[in-house]
This record gives sequence, C-alpha cells and structure tokens, in this order.
Amino acid sequence: LDRLQMGASIRHSKLEGLEERETLFLEFHGSPRAVDEQIALVREICASFGGDELKWALEQEARTKLWTARHNAYWAARSLRSGCESFATDACVPISSLPTCILEAQRAAEAAGLTAPIVGHVGDGNFHMLVLYEPSDPAQRARAEALTDQIARIALAHGGTATGEHGVGLHKRNLMREEHGAAIEVMAALKAALDPSNIMNPGKILPDETDLTP
Repeated sequence: LDRLQMGASIRHSKLEGLEERETLFLEFHGSPRAVDEQIALVREICASFGGDELKWALEQEARTKLWTARHNAYWAARSLRSGCESFATDACVPISSLPTCILEAQRAAEAAGLTAPIVGHVGDGNFHMLVLYEPSDPAQRARAEALTDQIARIALAHGGTATGEHGVGLHKRNLMREEHGAAIEVMAALKAALDPSNIMNPGKILPDETDLTP
C-alpha cells in the first residue's frame, strides 16, 4: 500500500498503531524454524533499505487485524472522495521494474490532478491504482480514463502487461496491438476457426479493426 492508500485504510478501518506511510505486508509459511529464518532475513533486508522494524503476529485474530488495511483497501480508497466513482488499473511488470513503474504512475496521477491510491500484490509485480473521479464532471472522467491508459502504457514500456489479472474486456482492447503486435492476427485466426459465427463473447479482447473472417 502506498502512503495515500495506507492513510485511507488507517482512517477507514480505525487501525491504531499503524503509520501513514508506504507499507509492505508479508505472510510466512513453514515450520517454526523455517519461519524464524525467513523473518530474520526479511528484517535484515528491510533494515538495509531504511525500513521500519517489522510488526508481526502469530495468532489468527492479531494477523487478521494487521491484514485489515489490505483487505478493506478498496472501500478505504473510495472513502477518500465521497460520491466519486473509480477506475482500477491492473499493471504488471517484472519485479525489477516495479519501483520505477510505481513512481511513474504516481507522477502521472499527480500531473492529471487526480486522487489515485495504489495497492498491489507486488510479489508478482502486479499493482492496482484506483483512479477516483467525479461522475458528474465529464472532463474529470476523461482525465481518469486517459490516466488508466497511461498507466497501462507505462507498464508496457517496462516490459510488462496492460492487464495482470483483471482481463481485457472492452476498455483495454485498444492496447492489445501495442502489447502483442502481429500476434493479434494469430489470435484472430484461432478465434475465427473455433467460432466462425462470432457468437462466443463477441466484441471482447481483440481490437475493433481485427479481421475475424474465417
């Protein structure tokens, strides 16, 4: 969770004892000895990069409380601007590119003048920016939509994908050729061969101009 999202989570879920700053949540599994070794290693790594002392828990109730900030993140983020709607981005990049990609995404949101907290499951390089906008303001909605495309293109520029887990659907079809290039024709040929009448989920994933002629 970035600083903006963490602050929203603390206020929304009334999480005393947690700080309003960038926060990484980790879960360790294994034998008691293996878990102790993992915690010691992570503590050393965090300290070497200027991180705070770990806050951790073993009992289920205490663990659930720590995870609340992440589990309630969506509604916490929506509480930042009452009455607003949102778009969720789904950028996924190689882990080595993740810090740079997140910083570029934050700068893009700031330049667009939009409130956009970030949450992710960053162990696989995937993060989501929730872009908030006023539904009664067409110009603001347009900026929000443009920002979601910009975040996807930032991910592509870092060797990633426009959609890590949320799928393509309608809104990301315009990015598929940028991401996959000539492979789009191969996908279209397979689609046409398996679905010559184009009745299986028509109008999704592939760009509008793609030829689906069998």
